[in-house]
Amino acid sequence: MMDLLRLATAGSVDDGKSTLVGRLLYDTKSVLADTLDAVHRASVDKGLTTPDLSLLVDGLRSEREQGITIDVAYRYFATPNRSFVLADTPGHVQYTRNTVTGASTAQLAVLLVDARKGVLEQTRRHAAVLALLGVPRLVLAVNKVDLVGYDEAVFEAIAAEFAEHATALGYPLGSVLSIPVSALVGDNVVDRSAHTPWYAGPTLLEHLETVPVEPDPHDVPFRFPVQYVIRTNTPEFPDYRGYAGQVAAGTVRVGDEVVALPAGLRTTVARIDTPGGSLPEAEAGRSVTLVLADEIDISRGDLIAPAADAPVSADEFGATVAWLSDKPLRPGARVLVKHGARTVPALVGELSARFDEQRLLSVPDPQSLALNEIGRVTIRTAEPLPVDDYALNRRTGAFLVIDPADGSTLAAGLVGAPLPEPETGSGCTGGGEAATPAADLVSPGP
Repeated sequence: MMDLLRLATAGSVDDGKSTLVGRLLYDTKSVLADTLDAVHRASVDKGLTTPDLSLLVDGLRSEREQGITIDVAYRYFATPNRSFVLADTPGHVQYTRNTVTGASTAQLAVLLVDARKGVLEQTRRHAAVLALLGVPRLVLAVNKVDLVGYDEAVFEAIAAEFAEHATALGYPLGSVLSIPVSALVGDNVVDRSAHTPWYAGPTLLEHLETVPVEPDPHDVPFRFPVQYVIRTNTPEFPDYRGYAGQVAAGTVRVGDEVVALPAGLRTTVARIDTPGGSLPEAEAGRSVTLVLADEIDISRGDLIAPAADAPVSADEFGATVAWLSDKPLRPGARVLVKHGARTVPALVGELSARFDEQRLLSVPDPQSLALNEIGRVTIRTAEPLPVDDYALNRRTGAFLVIDPADGSTLAAGLVGAPLPEPETGSGCTGGGEAATPAADLVSPGP
């Protein structure tokens, strides 16, 4: 079975993310002929003599008109060595929330910088978000090297600056690779460039094809959020009751003793059903229907887990949130928390720290969190939620904060403590804010 790599792109506005993705699709011959014809026609209408490859990704009319990416565009392609799911995320600071969405399941992120501009504020912000989300590997694509005359010194200076920043965020040296590329003309994207004889590393595609892929976590405890309860009353299955969903982590086997949370009722797995027949076991990423030995009260939003290794159901927990709303977050805010398929009322308690992703400092006791800021909060829920620490399980350790007034997403939350409590009295900056060592603030995990 061919390996699958889930990757995301990130970077500042006009760094060339969509063009880079388009170049990958174009040079790997992953574009249908009619799609390519449409791009050629649109490029001619824009007065271009060569195809605008960004149009292969920027599908919304508003994106094409403004020349910026707004939505997360997912693209699927494959080479003889590996298949890929790529999320092209926006670069504009206004759409950082979509970057969080695109990177939330990524195993690798390609972070672009313009060789003429170097590492920018948004570059550092995206790197902090990627580290916070636990994306284990980064590629720094120093784009538009053709516009700086393929200057090795420019590339090396940018790579060194970013490596220092990534190391401060907790990335090991071997997990970050810098590549000089030109998405427009194709240098070092799929084919090696004759213009950079000083670069001995892999092309972007070579790296994507060979980088080790961390598989879905099969060796962690089994987690199964219930999406739907299936009841039938047919002659063949007169009393069928099954619980449909996707295995979020671990492996479940027929005969396993499980517990339904938050109720805490125990039973065993009698059957694992799929449209193609029953299975003896199901691993992470597999969509199945569980049939249990006993008729117990389970609803959409409940979690089925091993009886011997179940998560704690808590109505209060600490978390780090990336605030994604123009409306600032203040302690005492009444919100909704969506964890898996379950949504419950909640109250934001203490706001203990804010992460300054530019200076890599933890600022204690902020009054609020503004758009795109990252902070440490306490969440109190009206009902207990079976949550895991995000560092142990990305799927069941993540949640959304929702505005109860209009249903809009306010924040992406991570259960646990990626931001430690600030150490008062040491490492202060000019504003009197206490600093915590940057490598302890966020960690990309294993």
